[in-house]
Amino acid sequence: MHSTETRISRKQSGAATWTLDDLDRLSAHYGIPVPDLVAGVDRAIHCLPARRRVPLPGAAQLTINP
Repeated sequence: MHSTETRISRKQSGAATWTLDDLDRLSAHYGIPVPDLVAGVDRAIHCLPARRRVPLPGAAQLTINP
């Protein structure tokens, strides 16, 4: 695993702490204000721009009828 991937994995698992710079970079990357980013997963996903979201399993899908 690449060094950066290892650091991110450790932060995601809680084995390492996020810095304010990390939060600023994540906020800019995802387009989510820092307070919404740290308010919890549900809030962060809700604030995620639609273009960044992956459709949920079972979500409406386009079907083509013959």
